[in-house]
Formats: sequence, C-alpha cells, structure tokens
Amino acid sequence: MAFLETMAKLIERYNSFFTEGIVNTLIIAAFSVLFGAILGTLMASLRMCRIPPLRWIAVAYIEFVRGTPLMVQLMFIYFVVLVTWTNKTAVGIIAFGLNSAAYTAEIFRSGILAVDKGQMEAGRSLGLNYMTTMRFIVIPQAVKAILPALGNEFIILLKDTSLITVIGGKELLYAAQ
Repeated sequence: MAFLETMAKLIERYNSFFTEGIVNTLIIAAFSVLFGAILGTLMASLRMCRIPPLRWIAVAYIEFVRGTPLMVQLMFIYFVVLVTWTNKTAVGIIAFGLNSAAYTAEIFRSGILAVDKGQMEAGRSLGLNYMTTMRFIVIPQAVKAILPALGNEFIILLKDTSLITVIGGKELLYAAQ
C-alpha cells in the first residue's frame, strides 16, 4: 500500500514533466512518420523506377540507412549536419524521419509488389494508363498489406524516440529522469 501512495505522490508532483514528455514523444513520432511516409513513397517509386541511376540512388539510400544504427544517424545529423540548430526536437524529427523513410519505402514497395501483376494488366487492357492503373487499381489493393506494417513502424518509432535524449532532447524518458 505504501508503494501506491508513493507513486500517487510522485505522479502528482511531477505531472507537468510527464505531460510535456508524452506530448513531445507523440509530436516527434507523428511528424517523423509523416515525413518518413512522404519521403518513403518517393524512395519506393525510385526503387521501382526503370531508370537505373535513379534506382541505384534509392537502393543506396535505403540500404545505407537500414544498415546503420539509428543512434549513429541521430548523432551524425545533430553533430555534423545540423550543428547550428538549437531545436533538438526538430533535429530528432528529421533524423527519425530520414530513418523511417528507408523502412517505409520497403513497406510501400513490398505492398505494391504483393498485388498480382494481372491487376496491372487488367487495368491496362481496359485502356487506363500506368498512373491511373496504379492509382485506382493497384494502390488500393496494396493498402491492405501496407497498413499493418505502417502501424508497426509507428510503434517502433514511438519507442525509438527515447534516443533523442542522447542529444539533449526532451521526451518521456527525459521527463522521467
């Protein structure tokens, strides 16, 4: 019983810190997923592109980002690229967004490739061009495969936001300390 009373006192005393930490964590995760989804869509398009140099750029980006630890990426972006920025939350959003983009690109690509090729052929045989077929036939079917993986990506990113404390950012872990 003493434990519960102690916890209640701690929560009452430090409620504002926890609230600020939760809000910052959700802001970082939400904007990172949004930024990652936009850039990831572009990277997935480039990865499936028929122009080899564009495909190579996308493959190099995706493989490099997925092959390096997120903490290294965060520290590189903070200490090397954006050293003059004082807003650590914005630096975290950029770093997490760039990381999320590589994973999201593979999620989008795999969702599109999961749709049977016959669907594209059916749309083309109806006289639709490539973009219209993708927009109205392939992408809606791919969403079914994409959504669960995007939900997992958001959860992973939500957990990874604790790494922002390495550069002095304030989020839930920082508030708890």
